[in-house]
Amino acid sequence: MFILEAPYVSNFLKQTILERQAPVLANAMAIKHLGCDTPGLCPTETFVRKAGTGDNLRIYSNSENAIDWIGTNLQQTGLPEKIALFKDKIRFRELIRDMDPDYFFRGVPFEELDSIDPSDIPKPFIIKPAVGFFSLGVHKVDTNADWPGTLAAIKNEVSRIQSQYPDQVLSLDRFIMEKCIEGKEFAVDVYFGNDGRPVILNILGHLFASAHDVSDRVYLTSATIIRTWLDRFTSYLDEIGTRAGLTNFPAHVELRVDENGHIIAIEVNPMRFAGWCVADLTFYAYGFNPYSYYLDGQKPDWETILKKREGKVVGVVVADVAANVDCSTITRVDYEAFTARFTKPLELRRIDVHEYPVFAFLFAEVPEDDLSEFKALLHSDLNEFLTIKGE
Repeated sequence: MFILEAPYVSNFLKQTILERQAPVLANAMAIKHLGCDTPGLCPTETFVRKAGTGDNLRIYSNSENAIDWIGTNLQQTGLPEKIALFKDKIRFRELIRDMDPDYFFRGVPFEELDSIDPSDIPKPFIIKPAVGFFSLGVHKVDTNADWPGTLAAIKNEVSRIQSQYPDQVLSLDRFIMEKCIEGKEFAVDVYFGNDGRPVILNILGHLFASAHDVSDRVYLTSATIIRTWLDRFTSYLDEIGTRAGLTNFPAHVELRVDENGHIIAIEVNPMRFAGWCVADLTFYAYGFNPYSYYLDGQKPDWETILKKREGKVVGVVVADVAANVDCSTITRVDYEAFTARFTKPLELRRIDVHEYPVFAFLFAEVPEDDLSEFKALLHSDLNEFLTIKGE
C-alpha cells in the first residue's frame, strides 16, 4: 500500500505503483500523479479498512508529509507510535542510550536558545531540530566563539523554512544538542520484515566538502561500500529494531562510524527510504526495485548482484540553491551545463526551483578510483548554473 505526498513523486515510483496496481490513498498528490481513474486508488475509508485487515501490512510513503494523516487515521496499526518514537530525536536517543552510554545529548526549547551558555556543552557538538528533515536547521559548533553566529543562522532559518513542511516532519520549537561523532557517515535504506529482522536494500556513503559541511549534496554507493558494511550495519539495526518492536517497517537510517569502528545512529526516518527520489538510486546502482523488494518481502542476493558492479560508483547530486540566493529571483537553470559536468550521467530530474530551494537531482556513474566529478560539485555553490534577475 502506498501513500503519496509532497514534495516529489518520481516517475520510477509512479511506474512501480501502476505496474503493481497497488492500493494507493486517493489524496490530492496521488490523483495529480496517477490520475483519478487509476486502479488501486482508495478513498480514506477504504484505505483505512484495508490497512486494518492484514497481519502482514506493508505501507510505504514517499514523504514524511504523510505522517500527520497516518497519525489521524491508522492508530489501529500501531504505526503512529513507532513513527513518533523515531521522529522525536530526543525520544530516540533515550531508546538507544545504553548502546553508547558516553554519548552526550540535551533537548532545549527554541525560545531558550538565547540563554544557552556554550561553555557548558562538550564540543564539538551538533544542534538541530528535535523533529527534522533534509539537514534543515543543522549546525556544527566547534568553539564557544561559534555560538553567536550559529544562533543567528538558526533564527534566520526558522523564519525562512518553518512554513515549508508540516510540524510532524520539521518542527522548529525544540532542538537537540548532541555530541559530534567524527568519522564516516552513511545512509541506509532498510526494512524490517515479518520476523522483525532488518533487510538492507542500499548503503550510501555521505560525501562532505569539509568537517563543517552538514549538507545533503552528494551520496555514493558501490560494491565496496556494501561489502564493507552490510553485515555490521545489519547487526546494529537488528538491535534497534528489536528495541522498537519493528515489523514490516521501512526506514532510512543515518549512521556514523568513528575511527575506532564504533557505530552510532544519527537518526531513523520512518515509513520511507532516502528522501525525495534518492531511493531510486538503488535501481541505477544495483538493478532491483527497492519499493517492490520491501512490499514483497524480498532480500537482495548481494553476492550475485555485486559481482557485476565491481570498480563502479553510482551517486546522486542534490543540487540545492545556496542560502544567500532568493529563489524567486532565479530566471533560468542551465540543466545542460549541469549534466555535462559528468562523463556518464544516468538521469537528471528537474525540480521547480521556485517551489523548493533545489533545482535538480542528478544520478551519475564514475570509476571507483576517480570521484573528482562528484567532488567538484561538492565544493561548488552551484550558482554557475543559475541565471539570477538583475545580475
